[in-house]
Amino acid sequence: MGRGAMRTAHPGCPRVRLTGRARTGYASRMQRSTTETSPTPGTARAPQPASSRDRLHAIGLMMIAVALFACLDCTAKYLVTRTSVPLVQIVWMRFAGQFAFIILALGLFSLPRLFTSRKPGAQLVRSGLLVSSTLLNFVALQTLRLDQTLTFQFMAPLLVALLAGPLLGEWVGWRRLLAIVTGFAGILVMVRPGFDVVPPGVPFALGCTLCYALFSLITRYISAHDPAEVTLTWSMLAGVFVMAPFAFLQWVWPTDALTWVLVVSMGLWAAVGHFVFILAFRLAPASTIAPFLYTQLLSMTILGFAVFGDVPDQWTLIGSAIVIASGIYLVHRETVKRVAASSVV
Repeated sequence: MGRGAMRTAHPGCPRVRLTGRARTGYASRMQRSTTETSPTPGTARAPQPASSRDRLHAIGLMMIAVALFACLDCTAKYLVTRTSVPLVQIVWMRFAGQFAFIILALGLFSLPRLFTSRKPGAQLVRSGLLVSSTLLNFVALQTLRLDQTLTFQFMAPLLVALLAGPLLGEWVGWRRLLAIVTGFAGILVMVRPGFDVVPPGVPFALGCTLCYALFSLITRYISAHDPAEVTLTWSMLAGVFVMAPFAFLQWVWPTDALTWVLVVSMGLWAAVGHFVFILAFRLAPASTIAPFLYTQLLSMTILGFAVFGDVPDQWTLIGSAIVIASGIYLVHRETVKRVAASSVV
């Protein structure tokens, strides 16, 4: 995911309930996130249910968003495997491009508002986790297929549910714990350690998923304090400013028009993808559109075959199906819990 798309927020994560004013629901996708903050006490009112038309629009927007994130990962894989542009330069240009597109869309005068955060420390940590996730993902793409790296990223919601217990005090029940274990089993089916040579990109893909899961947990905490557009802007800071000196030290000017187009397009895929992603979650609840996040596997498979001639093997398809089923079940259980909690209230 592009991640990100994702990729900045990995979509499909179950909601974690916080206490007091920080209580919030949030749904996010490898680089790529959005927030839903509940009203303050005393002013709460039941949200209006989304119409059938809004739900269909939201599903369509979600499928477009994940397709754009797939384009981002495909572009990154092409650049790191087929061109002479250094990896750190590609990472920097991905964030710098998205930052530039956001400034063009919102205007320079909006920057002071977008950089005003109530939790700047948490925002910086979150930004560092995002750039770490992106860097590890791009390294993994050097030796793994697009569909393989995406299957690892589908594990992020499961890791979020698992880590929410020790980090946020929100422990999962035995049903969701079983879904998490099943999801990890799906990864083992795909990698088949001991039965086949483990590609060198696997540890980097796992590291990417872990960074993104932590990124998602911090996002949920921040969502109670900062609006989505502020968090989206802060998420690019580490990628733009921390990676800049490393990129300039290894800078290589693209030598052909195609490389220039691909480098610039990364920021476009990320910016438009995140905008469409946020818009989808504003039109319909996460329980409606989260399952369609997994259509990104289809986009990744098509792009992988069209650009690189890659065809998923049977073990990848079986493993990804197990992981996807586990993720959808987590969304289902979160919906059941939310409905039960609202009926009690």
